[in-house]
Amino acid sequence: MNHAVVIAGTGSVLPEEIIPNSAFLDREFMDENGQPFPYSNEVVIEKFQQITEIVERRYARADQNSSDLGTEAAQKALQQAGWNPEDLDLIIVGQNYGDIDLGTRRIDQLPSIASRIKHNLGVVNPSTVAFDVLAGCPGWIQGVLVANAYLQAGMAKKALVIGTETLSRIIDVHDRDSMIFADGAGATCLEVRENAQGAGILGFASVSHTKDEAYYLQSLPSVNPLGDRNERFLRMKGRKIYEFALRHVPDAMKAALDHAGVDLKDVKKIFMHQANAKLDHGVGERLYKLYGMVADLDQVMPMTIQHMGNSSVATVPTLLDLVLREKYQGHEVNPGDIVLFGSVGAGMNISAFVYRF
Repeated sequence: MNHAVVIAGTGSVLPEEIIPNSAFLDREFMDENGQPFPYSNEVVIEKFQQITEIVERRYARADQNSSDLGTEAAQKALQQAGWNPEDLDLIIVGQNYGDIDLGTRRIDQLPSIASRIKHNLGVVNPSTVAFDVLAGCPGWIQGVLVANAYLQAGMAKKALVIGTETLSRIIDVHDRDSMIFADGAGATCLEVRENAQGAGILGFASVSHTKDEAYYLQSLPSVNPLGDRNERFLRMKGRKIYEFALRHVPDAMKAALDHAGVDLKDVKKIFMHQANAKLDHGVGERLYKLYGMVADLDQVMPMTIQHMGNSSVATVPTLLDLVLREKYQGHEVNPGDIVLFGSVGAGMNISAFVYRF
C-alpha cells in the first residue's frame, strides 16, 4: 500500500498593478550611510536590472491585503481540488508581515492571517485548525513540511498551505533594494492518498543559521537619516545574503535529495524561490557542481523574477501553479516527473523538499 502526501490542487494570484523599473526614476536613493549615490537613477536601475533581471513587478491594489490575496489563491486551489472548505483539517499560511493597509506600514497579525483566510472562506468547522508560519521566504515550503508531518502522523487528512505577502507596503523608498520586492499569493491543497502510484513528497530538509546570520534581513529605520527613526522597513544585507545562499542552499537542497533517495540527474524541474536571477542561477550552478554535472538551467529552472519580482513566500507556490496550469514559459510537469523545491530567507532559514508527480 503506497501511503503518500500528494498535491490535489493549486492556485495563485498575480496582482493587477504592474510596476516597471521606470517607476523608480524619481526616487531619492541613498546608500546604507544615508548618502546619495554618486550617479544617476538611470545608472542605479540599469545595474539593478543587470543583476536581478527584474524589469517589472506586481503590487496589490489599494483595497487588497495579504489575507485577501491569500483567500483568492486558496479559493482557486480548492476549486481545482474539488474540495469543500468545510472538510479541511488544516489551513497553514506562510507570511511575514501580516496585513498592512496601504500607506500605514502598521503590521496587523492578530488574528493570524490563516484565521482571517478561514473566516473569508466561510469555514464554520471548528476542527479546521488555522495558523501561520513565520520563516522568511521559505514560509510556504516550511508550511508544506508542517502539513506533511500532520498528514503522515494521521492528525489530518486534508491541508491547505498558502504563501501570501504584500512587501510593497513595508519597503523603504530610499533603499535601492526596495525595487526587488513585490506582492502575490499562491496556495496548494495537500492530502494523504493511498495507492498514489509513487507520487507524493519523497524527502525534505530544513536548516536555520542564526549564529552570525540571524539579522541579514530585518526591520530597520529608513536609510534616509531624516526619516522617522521609530518607523521600520524591510532591509537586507544583499551581499551577505548572496554569499550565504551560494554557500549553504545547494547543500540543503542536496540533503533533501539524499533524504528522498533521489539523484539530481533524475530531477525534471527545480522550483526555487525567486530572490534575484543572479543568486538563483548561482545556486543552481553550484548544486549541479556538487554532482559533477553542468545543467542548462533555462530548461530546468523556470523563472518568474523578471516580471513578478520577489514576493517572498508567494514565489514558489505561484511558480508551481503557473507551470501546472499554463505551462509557464514552455515549462511543464508530467506524471512521474520529480521536482525539487527550495527557498532561502530571513532567519536565515533554508527549506527544501522533493516531490514526484
